[in-house]
Amino acid sequence: MELAHNLLLNEEVYNQLGEVQKAEFIFDWLSYLEKLLLATSRSDVKEKQKTLVEQLLSLLNSSPGPPTRKLLAKNLGVLYSIGDTFSVYETIDKCNDLIRSKDDSPSYLPTKLAAVVCLGSLYRKLGRVLVNTFTDTVGNILKAMKSAESQGRYEIMLSLQNILNGLGAAATPCHRDVYKAAKSCLTDRSMSVRCAAAKCLLELQKEAIFMWSTDLDSVATLCFKSFEGSNYDVRISVSKLLGTVLAKAIISKHPGSVSRQSIRRLSLEEVLELLGTGFLRGSSGFLRASGDMLKGTSSVSRDVRVGVTQAYVVFVSTLGGTWLEKNFAAFLSHVLSLVSQSHPKATQTQTDAVCGRRCVSFILRAAIGGLLGEKAQIAAAKDICQAIWKLKKVVDAVMNEGNVETRVGSTDVMASQHMLVCALQELGNLIYSLGTTAAPLLQDSSAGLLDSIISVIQHPSISVRLAAAWCLHCIAVALPSYLTPLLDRCLERLTVLKSSPEAVTGFSFAVAALLGAVKHCPLGIPHGKGKIIMTLAEDLLCSAVQNSRLSAQRTQSGWLLIAALMTLGPAVVSHHLARLLLLWKCVFPLSPKDLETEKSRGDSFTWQVTLEGRAGALCAIKSFVSHCGDLLTEEVIQRLLPPLPCAVDLLIQLSSVLRTYGSTLKTPSVVYKQRLYELLILLPPETYEGNLCALLKELAADLTASDIQVAASAFLLPPFCHRDDLVILSPLLQETDHRFIEEQLLLGNGIACGSLEYDPYSIYEKDVEGNSVPKPLPPVLSVISSAVKLFGVVCAHVGEAQRLFILEQLLDSIKHTKGARQQIVQLHVVSSLSSFLKYLAGSKGHLGPEEMRRPVLALVMGALESPNPLLRCAAAEAWARLAQVVDDGAFTAALAQVSFDKLKLARDVVTRTGYSLALGSLHRYLGGISSSQHLNSCVGILFTLSQDSTSPDVQTWALHSLSLIIDSAGPLYNMHVEPTLSLIIMLLLNVPPTHAEVHQSLGRCLNALITTLGPELQGNSTSISTLRTSCLLGCAVMQDNPDCLVQAQAISCLQQLHMFAPRHVNLSSLVSCLCVNLCSPYLLLRRAVLACLRQLVQREAAEVSEHAVMLAKDSREELTPDANIREVGLEGALLTLLDKETDQKLCHDIKETLNHMLTSMAVDKLSFWLKLCKDVLAASADFTAVTCVDTMQEEEGEKGDDASVLTTRNDDKSYPFTNPRWATRVFAAECVCRIINQCENAHSAHFDIALAQEMRKRDSRNDFLVLHLADLIRMAFMAATDHSDQLRLSGLETLLVVIRRFASIPEPEFPGHVILEQYQANVGAALRPAFTSETPPDVTAKACQVCSAWIASGVVSDLNDLRRVHQLLVSSLTKIQAGKEALSHLYNESASTMEILAVLKAWAEVYITAVERHKSHRQALKTTTYSEDCVRNESYSPDGLLDLVHADLGTLSRLWLAALQDFALLTLPSEFASQLPVEGGAFYTSETSENAKLHYYNSWALILHATALWLTSTGFVVADPDEGASHLSRPVTPTSMCQGSSSGATVKSPEDVCTDRFHLILGISVEFLCSLRSDATMESITACLHALQALLDVPWPRSKIGSDQDLGIELLNVLHRVILTRESPSIQLASLEVVRQIICAAQEHVKEKRRSAEVDDGAAEKETLPEFGEGKDTGGLVPGKSLVFATLELCVCILVRQLPELNPKLTGSPGVRAAKPQVLSEDGSRLVSAALVILSELPAVCSPEGSISILPTILYLTIGVLRETAVKLPGGQLSSTVTASLQALKGILSSPMARAEKSHTAWTDLLRSALTTILDCWDPVDGTHQELDEISLLTAITVFILSTSPEVTTIPCLQKRCIEKFKATLEIKDPVVQIKTYQLLLSVFQYPNPAVSYPYIYSLVSSIVEKLQEIDQRKPEDTTELQIFQEGIKVLEALVAIAEEQHRSQLVACLLPILISFLLDDNALGSATAVMKNLHDFALQNLMQIGPQYSSVFKNVMASSPALKARLEAAIKGNQENVKVKISTSKHTKNPGKNASIQLKTNFL
Repeated sequence: MELAHNLLLNEEVYNQLGEVQKAEFIFDWLSYLEKLLLATSRSDVKEKQKTLVEQLLSLLNSSPGPPTRKLLAKNLGVLYSIGDTFSVYETIDKCNDLIRSKDDSPSYLPTKLAAVVCLGSLYRKLGRVLVNTFTDTVGNILKAMKSAESQGRYEIMLSLQNILNGLGAAATPCHRDVYKAAKSCLTDRSMSVRCAAAKCLLELQKEAIFMWSTDLDSVATLCFKSFEGSNYDVRISVSKLLGTVLAKAIISKHPGSVSRQSIRRLSLEEVLELLGTGFLRGSSGFLRASGDMLKGTSSVSRDVRVGVTQAYVVFVSTLGGTWLEKNFAAFLSHVLSLVSQSHPKATQTQTDAVCGRRCVSFILRAAIGGLLGEKAQIAAAKDICQAIWKLKKVVDAVMNEGNVETRVGSTDVMASQHMLVCALQELGNLIYSLGTTAAPLLQDSSAGLLDSIISVIQHPSISVRLAAAWCLHCIAVALPSYLTPLLDRCLERLTVLKSSPEAVTGFSFAVAALLGAVKHCPLGIPHGKGKIIMTLAEDLLCSAVQNSRLSAQRTQSGWLLIAALMTLGPAVVSHHLARLLLLWKCVFPLSPKDLETEKSRGDSFTWQVTLEGRAGALCAIKSFVSHCGDLLTEEVIQRLLPPLPCAVDLLIQLSSVLRTYGSTLKTPSVVYKQRLYELLILLPPETYEGNLCALLKELAADLTASDIQVAASAFLLPPFCHRDDLVILSPLLQETDHRFIEEQLLLGNGIACGSLEYDPYSIYEKDVEGNSVPKPLPPVLSVISSAVKLFGVVCAHVGEAQRLFILEQLLDSIKHTKGARQQIVQLHVVSSLSSFLKYLAGSKGHLGPEEMRRPVLALVMGALESPNPLLRCAAAEAWARLAQVVDDGAFTAALAQVSFDKLKLARDVVTRTGYSLALGSLHRYLGGISSSQHLNSCVGILFTLSQDSTSPDVQTWALHSLSLIIDSAGPLYNMHVEPTLSLIIMLLLNVPPTHAEVHQSLGRCLNALITTLGPELQGNSTSISTLRTSCLLGCAVMQDNPDCLVQAQAISCLQQLHMFAPRHVNLSSLVSCLCVNLCSPYLLLRRAVLACLRQLVQREAAEVSEHAVMLAKDSREELTPDANIREVGLEGALLTLLDKETDQKLCHDIKETLNHMLTSMAVDKLSFWLKLCKDVLAASADFTAVTCVDTMQEEEGEKGDDASVLTTRNDDKSYPFTNPRWATRVFAAECVCRIINQCENAHSAHFDIALAQEMRKRDSRNDFLVLHLADLIRMAFMAATDHSDQLRLSGLETLLVVIRRFASIPEPEFPGHVILEQYQANVGAALRPAFTSETPPDVTAKACQVCSAWIASGVVSDLNDLRRVHQLLVSSLTKIQAGKEALSHLYNESASTMEILAVLKAWAEVYITAVERHKSHRQALKTTTYSEDCVRNESYSPDGLLDLVHADLGTLSRLWLAALQDFALLTLPSEFASQLPVEGGAFYTSETSENAKLHYYNSWALILHATALWLTSTGFVVADPDEGASHLSRPVTPTSMCQGSSSGATVKSPEDVCTDRFHLILGISVEFLCSLRSDATMESITACLHALQALLDVPWPRSKIGSDQDLGIELLNVLHRVILTRESPSIQLASLEVVRQIICAAQEHVKEKRRSAEVDDGAAEKETLPEFGEGKDTGGLVPGKSLVFATLELCVCILVRQLPELNPKLTGSPGVRAAKPQVLSEDGSRLVSAALVILSELPAVCSPEGSISILPTILYLTIGVLRETAVKLPGGQLSSTVTASLQALKGILSSPMARAEKSHTAWTDLLRSALTTILDCWDPVDGTHQELDEISLLTAITVFILSTSPEVTTIPCLQKRCIEKFKATLEIKDPVVQIKTYQLLLSVFQYPNPAVSYPYIYSLVSSIVEKLQEIDQRKPEDTTELQIFQEGIKVLEALVAIAEEQHRSQLVACLLPILISFLLDDNALGSATAVMKNLHDFALQNLMQIGPQYSSVFKNVMASSPALKARLEAAIKGNQENVKVKISTSKHTKNPGKNASIQLKTNFL
């Protein structure tokens, strides 16, 4: 294919190719040429132009296919527009000649068509250049049209459109001729010609004034005619034409003054009148109101009506939103009048009326919902309200007239009903879409909206009553605060007006509709409403018999209310279950005998009421089963069953009842049947197995009954066809934007579309399609549908004989009917059979014996040859299901063979389509059929069929079937890929564009092929790249197809290709194709575009975005008028689309796409994204913008850079987003939060203003989030103060995120302040509205969270400023103090629980923060004196916040305790349910406990922590328990645990109260921690552990835990679990802290017991003292009963996790290892240190014997940690774990147990072993030397020497080894080690017990002296040596002090020479180094000290050595002079030697 990529056609290559390849080659060359011409320079093009034109014209004669001719024409146009134009006339002549040619053979047709297309393209491109030739051309084309067939007419119309487009006004001379030709084409029998003609006329009307002036009427009539028998595409095109022309007639300014007289200006009324005529009279025109019309027989065909409806929408959309706002009232009254009585024809039958109403609703929804912003919508709602009032007055006038009989039938009343229904439904939809932004509308008393709706609830027409009820439902869903008041109002009216039939039904509909709204309102309704409704329903049912006039209505209403009540779910229904079951039992006779007697009684009226009642009861039970599944226990099912047999009996008897009492019972009996069937479908078949056979007969009779008139295949069959197969049928089955009105065409003329009045019971059900009004079908249809479903179930459960009999019977019933009846019966039978097979396949059942197959096969084959395509489709599915159910290879093969044979022989379209689809379906369900031989035959046959150009239908079905086979065959298909692909390409290039359905099937095949090839498409082999090129070529052909669905296929194929071979898909052209179709009128095309975009942006969001913007800038005309990509980028265009789009799936895809783009690009394009969000949020918020600016200006008056932000509102620049809906604004607010989260993972400068500003200076392109803080706050503010509650929640969430992320960022310009401080006014202003009384609880709850976050963040330090927000929390605290009674009764009780807990949680957070700050401030005061940190806190005392909270602590603590008590009760297991208080807790009621649980789960943890802190602060001293109780309506004191405070329980003692509180907190914590749910948050766990820590901070709780051993053990086990299941170090550390506190508590307890025992038995002998502590006198620790054992387990768990080597099982043998020691992470070190601290505390909890049992373990672990982590660190530091283990060792060794007489000897042995272990660490294992840190080990030895009793370390063998270690270390060259060794030795030498210290002195002194003398000779060179020397001298001095008199002289004699040798004389001192000077000073100083102390020895030494004496004296003299000089110069220099020695002391052990 690369050979095709030249400017000229490569003819050599071209001539060598085969036919199919030639076509491909040409297409490829032409598509390449199109891009190349635009990129080539003009001179190059001119050079080759001649050859190129010749080549292109020669292609005209080679009969090019449709896509090729289109490209060829394009290229010719482009070529002439770039190059010279002199030869263009020749080309035009040539084309004209080709068109004139007399050759009519089919082979010549493509050439003629190509010439027509070329002419169009040339004129379009060159336009006015060709003005002088155009009349001939147009004449020639029009002449050719007279003899052309449909393809020709189609191309000619499009070509004329192009010619008109190119010439513009210059084409005026031909306008009339073109108009005349197009008129005839507009009613052509070919639909594609009609579409083309509509496009041509649309082009024509731009210049042809007569079309929208003089000829307007005839254009309209023509369009109406064109709608007759049209398809969807025609309706779209023609309605666009009609709507545009009519809109033009209104808005146009007429050019020129000449023609002004002849043109009359049309008024809006006339234009609407014209459209109305089409709607009401169709195409029969104005004057020709023929005899039919007068006789009243003809009704407008539905397709005309639907077409006109679409034209209305186009008309309004063209005129635009502002026009509609001005003219809305006129427009509304006209549209409503379409269904008024002034046109009785339109609403002659109910069917017509329902369809007419649908159309009107559609027009109103599209106009109001699509064009108006929220403000205009509110105005529109007021207009609709006015209309309702007017209609209401008409009804009232009639109703007040005298006698009843005349008024009900009165035409006026009936006349207004349809207008009212439309108005009410639109009002409902409108408010639903406005959501809470509609609040001002309802509060506006002048509109009287609610009154108007409630006033028509009593309208005589049932449809109006239902519509009004539905409207109330919409209001309740949109504004949940109105739900309860509306419910109350309707219930009250229902009770008062019980005697009016209209009021009873009307208000019960309203109540049912409102109950249906509850599930959409998370805040719910008060629980008590259920009881009121149940009582009222019972009352209605009981009083039904009292008044025959009201019997039917009351019965219906009673059951309707009960059925609606069921939707509230198990929580409510469980309270009324017994009454429901009782009513159900009473409604049916008890035995068959009673039923018999019943039949003989009564008349037709009583039977009517009875059937109504029983149908209602069935419906209520159905509602119960579907909404309260949790209540369906075995017992309840048993109670439901008894009436069922009787209900089925009545069903069987119905026909005889009908015969007896006449046909008035027909409808009630149908409704009864339907209800029973629906209930049985829901119940498991076992429940009615006794009635199965009777039911089956009845169902068979229903399905083949002789009186059914309508064949409603369009609603019966689709469920039994495969979704993918429906696309080959009517496009009506596909989803479109016009589905709402197009549906009526689908059902056929005789059938009504669904409407609420057909089944009032559906008013409380959720609509299938989301938010629109439920549309149940008429009972006659829905009963069939239910029967078909039930047949499937029942037939699968009866015996085989019975099943065979029924199937035979059904087969006969088809044979015995004729004509239309036969079709209906066949339809029903095949549906039921499909239902049966589908059920069998789903439940893995079996068909039964072989003879069962025959009737089934006969039925299915009959249907496969039915003329109804839907039936064939369902039959093909059933055919495959049959094979699946029989599950026998031979049978499947036989089925396939039957299909082959039929297809080979059959010539008719029906058989060929049916059986080809059957083959595909067979493959879909049984991949196993794909043995290659079968596959080959299938593919062969389908290949042949798909080339049958005589029948596009056969091609379509065959290709669809082929796509199924490709899909299911998978890799087996590989051998067929190439031929299939070339077949697809050939067909794509040759099938006429008019056969769009064939192209769609081709697209599906191509898609399946691409999926089959999959990732192989990336390959580089020749064969693969050929396949890939072909796929891309196919996509290109489909992209050029005029049909939108084919374009959608192309996009999804390219999406697949991009997934498998992304490098080979041209992204820029794909993105341009997507952008162009972003706002296509076709829903499926938009869906394809977004699905593709969503995939692309996951990989390459930035590229996609850039391509879109580039494209928008390059393109001459705007790509898509609606999406403004040029200004706001693709992202902005998507946001705009999101705002307009109504399709749920599409909106979801748009959001996903935007989220992906945001994730990958927000950080890089920060300003752009924030501006987008800001524009969306600000565009609507006119009222908020003003307030926002005011609060901002206070702070930002002087800040220049921010001033610009404020002015954006004042200039009238247009916003890119006009009036976005609230949902879009909510999405924008969510995006802001996402952007902040994205920035968290990016550069740290996003949250550091100083760094951000600095980087901004370096490069102005740098952009950081912190620089946009003002915008973030402003957006959060705008959202948080909006009318829409959802937006307020999002705004508060955004504010919360901003506070949390930015609270700690300092403000560089004002040190000590933070950046957020300047926005405190905004935060306060954003929060204030959320605390008003009418705010819903969820918003207040969120605002409380923000308040506490703001206060806790510490942004505001000044208490006066903080009070603003604090005041809001105080106000809500006051509001909730009254407990659950005083809160709003608008919502469910659980909503007030949510609000109360949110307030308490917020206070808890504030209190916790206050206490923590207070603590840290106290610690800071201890460690530092006044420092610069305190500067910030001038007006800020750390206790300020605590003082703020203190005022309310009394109340708070009580409420907190009450909430915790509630939580404790709610978390009890279900078996304790009976013990819970009946009336609920302090803040929840018992009925709503399930809903309340969730809110308690969200807030208990912080409340628990705060309560624990409060109890700690009071030290568990109980204040007066009634203090402050007077504020509460019921004292909420937690002392009233479960007894209820009113029961007169005895007042508890303070001790008991404390105990209760202690156990409450402990119990909640243990319950939570012992079974952590997977969704438990880190926050909750941490809060819980902190609460326990706080609790154990005070003595009283510690004494409780200490004295109750089991409690301690349980707590430890729970903490052990937490440590095992949660990896977070912070949680583990917090757990360990609690463990430490428990051990301390135990220690205190043991000490206390020992002390008291000693006091008591002071006189007695010590021996008799009992042993306290664990292990008693045996020393045994029982696992599970021992606190110490539990602690050990826990510590081992921590230690082994961090240091696995400590586990002897891992290392093989204890203590032997040769691995390197390691440094742990910071967290790890902390955990290990904490565990060691706990270990060292354990011996103190044990008795002496107990301590012996645990000592080995403790020592092993402590020394193990030392050994594993003793790493050499620079500077001789010890790692934190080593320090901890040494500390622990010291603690253990100095334990009193080591001295206690009972344990002394054992301890001594164990400690000796431990010392041995440490000494062994030194020695190399297996000859490898371990790199342990000598200092650590030596320190450990020193700890042993100093801390144990002497007998441990003085035994010779150990002592000798220790001394050796010291010696060895002294020899180590490392100066740090030496210094440390001297320090340790010093402490050993100074040990008071000579038995310990003397051996060391004897062994080591000599080597120390030698070392010092060595230094003396060498003279130290640096400070470290100086330090070593100084430490050595200290050791010697210490020795001198210790030594006995007789030895002292020798020591001093050793020491003095060394010291004196370092003294320098004056000369030397001048030139000496700093080290030497220091040494001199140090020596002199020491000598000055030693001299006086040991004067005698000193004198002796001096006397014996005169040299020394002289040296000393000289030094002293020099020093005195020196001192004098120093004093005179400065008094401040410190002695450096001294300084050094001070430093060393601090580094001491």
